[in-house]
Amino acid sequence: MAFKESLIENNSILLKAEATNWQDAVKLGTDMLVASKAIEPRYYDAIIQCVKTMGPYIIIAPNLAMPHARPEDGVNRTAFALVTLKKPVYFEGETDPVDVLVTLAGSTSDQHMEGLMEVTQILDDENSETGVDLDKLRRCNSKKDVYAVIDRALNGG
Repeated sequence: MAFKESLIENNSILLKAEATNWQDAVKLGTDMLVASKAIEPRYYDAIIQCVKTMGPYIIIAPNLAMPHARPEDGVNRTAFALVTLKKPVYFEGETDPVDVLVTLAGSTSDQHMEGLMEVTQILDDENSETGVDLDKLRRCNSKKDVYAVIDRALNGG
């Protein structure tokens, strides 16, 4: 499922949210996907356990985390959630804070990889030092703004 369509279908965008720590930030995204029945509540537990065991593997670029676990950890259907934070959170052992989270629930490993690639394409910015332009999402004040960012990125504009 495409990123934008998933955000619409699952009503899974939360902008300028408050979180006291990284676990709370991850829960904001998974709660929206639990509410839409895309994932089971245990998916959140699996993400937290994996980060505690393997470290913050979900940080895929400076200031950007993509919380995810394995399909068998409670994914009912492929889905995404987008959360931007008012104040960034820190993962244990990390010096760069995170303020944009894209939760990915892939129902198969292929869909998982396709989802990762689409999100990367949307945030890609060859002019940025990190190659990722999170300001596009940070500036969004509404779901409509987010959809416009996605449309521009996918249509080459």
